[in-house]
Amino acid sequence: MSNPIVKFFRSKLKTAVVLLILLLMTGIVGFKLISGYTWTDAIYMTVITITPVGYTDVEALDHQAKIFIIVLILSSAIILAYALKVISEYVISKNNINEFKQKKMQKKINALSEHVIICGYGRNGRQAAKKLQSHQRNFVVIDKDETVFQNIENNDFAFITGDANEDEVLNRAGINSANCLICALPNDSENVFVVLSARQINPKIRIISRASEESSYSKLKLAGANNVILPDRIGGDHMASLVVVPDLLEFVDNLSIVGDQTINIEEISVEQLYDTKQQKTILELDLRKHTGCNVIGYKDENGNYHINPEADQKLVPGSKIIVLGKPEQIQTLNSMYNIELS
Repeated sequence: MSNPIVKFFRSKLKTAVVLLILLLMTGIVGFKLISGYTWTDAIYMTVITITPVGYTDVEALDHQAKIFIIVLILSSAIILAYALKVISEYVISKNNINEFKQKKMQKKINALSEHVIICGYGRNGRQAAKKLQSHQRNFVVIDKDETVFQNIENNDFAFITGDANEDEVLNRAGINSANCLICALPNDSENVFVVLSARQINPKIRIISRASEESSYSKLKLAGANNVILPDRIGGDHMASLVVVPDLLEFVDNLSIVGDQTINIEEISVEQLYDTKQQKTILELDLRKHTGCNVIGYKDENGNYHINPEADQKLVPGSKIIVLGKPEQIQTLNSMYNIELS
């Protein structure tokens, strides 16, 4: 939706254009009726009267024609001055509006914490943004191409037009208060530079980067990326799996983790479930009985995964459990333990 200030100036521009057209029509018709000029001569006299190009009469002018020309010159001076004033105000106001929008956006970004920064708004970056929006996560998008943001309202999400390789741009995106950065640039070398810069500014931030070439995997890990994703390899593996184990993969694909109303699988930190001063086991927690959810995985404090953990598995501080259930069961679990979706 257009800014009301821009609409106001556009209406004034339309008014100025209409006045100029009326001035031309009045001059042409006036010279035709008063002096009996041909249409060509009437147009000529009107143009040289209202523009500063010099003045040469087609024929000798009588008293009535001279009065008409005086009125036409004064009217043209007023209307042209008004048109120039409107155009100047429009240009200045447009610059001020853009500056105001940038300041408003920066204020919105400065208020964020524990947010995600997405570098690059191409296919991968767009998909990442869509996923984060469905989970109601705060994020900032950085892209050099300002045209990709033209159809985005300010309320959709925060974005910055700039080069993610520049430290100043990363700082504007709030990298020091962010908890994750996604490098989704199409060029692997650019992703490496962004990872290096981000890791240097915020050593604790989690960095996830895409890679087009497998040879870039080790470079990105060395630069400081926690996770490196190869979209082409994942896509190929997925398609091959649909041939080898189609029913299993379709089942996994149908485990929806798209939005807060359709979640079937979720990870939960142990600290969200109980006071960890007294350790509990999965059996003692008994989520199946209380919520209907099943614990299908356990991530220990060292980051190691345990698939289908035993019932006597102790839940130590810093660990997480992965639960599976129907959407309503997941919602019951979240309500019971006052868990906010991540």
